[in-house]
Amino acid sequence: MGVKFRDILNPENIKFEQLESKIIVLDAANIIYQFLSSIRQVDGTPLMDQNGNITSHFSGILYRTSSLIEKGIKPVYIFDGTSDILKKGTQNKRREIKEESQKKMEKALAEGRIEDARKYAVRTSRMSPKIVEGSKKLLELLGIPYIQAKGEGEAQASYMVENGDAWCVGSQDYDCILFGATKMVRNLTITGGKSSLELIDLETVLKNLQITREQLVDVAILVGTDFNLGVKGIGAKTGLKLIKEHENIYNVINELNIKMEVEPDILRNIFLKHDIEPNYNLKWTSPDTEGAIQFLCGDHDFSQTRVMSALDKFKKIDNTQKSLKDWFG
Repeated sequence: MGVKFRDILNPENIKFEQLESKIIVLDAANIIYQFLSSIRQVDGTPLMDQNGNITSHFSGILYRTSSLIEKGIKPVYIFDGTSDILKKGTQNKRREIKEESQKKMEKALAEGRIEDARKYAVRTSRMSPKIVEGSKKLLELLGIPYIQAKGEGEAQASYMVENGDAWCVGSQDYDCILFGATKMVRNLTITGGKSSLELIDLETVLKNLQITREQLVDVAILVGTDFNLGVKGIGAKTGLKLIKEHENIYNVINELNIKMEVEPDILRNIFLKHDIEPNYNLKWTSPDTEGAIQFLCGDHDFSQTRVMSALDKFKKIDNTQKSLKDWFG
């Protein structure tokens, strides 16, 4: 979900060519949910193999990753660890939406309303441990590095960019800049080509808004994040105005006599002092072609022709480099 910051940010439109040879960290959960929601059959049923195993995420990871690599991008996937207990409210709300959507989908299917069924189906996606483990296995076979975060995946991804080990975070959520990502790119994984890439540079954001990163976090707390509801009636523009007028969230709370359900210090520390995994190894290897074909085609009924076509894109990248070592490290 993320913080609603669109009204106060002015992203730069960029092209894929500007991302060539760049290491981009991707929030695996965010992307896999997108695959589980969008890659479905006409009636909304997710793609499955003959044994009833969901395969929508495998399809998405294979074709999306091969497409990024074909464009010269070096992707890294980050998997969420243990979420902060304050995120339970957001997670419970999402669960309620899924359960309600499941009921509506089943009712629509029973009544023959196929289009409605698909509409509700995209809101029912769940990422089980089996889906996570299968995704990691496929990435290993494709030779793409992934990192298991201790906590929030976006926090880990942002740390890696802030630390200079990656160029940007690829995400739809503005939370990344709250976690300290110096750069993030939106719309990187949107299909159809209708949306242009948006580059958000943290230094530029802070300069344009004339605030500090701590103040940006304070604005987010007023607006609402995945960890708190925010203050009713305060959007991004109003929140920014209040923080600039009163310097920090503590003064805003005192001046306006606002009661927060969570102490601002606790919320601030989630973004400013997040728990990260400092030990990781970013290494890209040539895909295990035989292993990938066995996993996708032999185990999960994928078309070998289509899988080979996707895997060929990895080879095209190899051929554009001076040597394999230049790209795979």
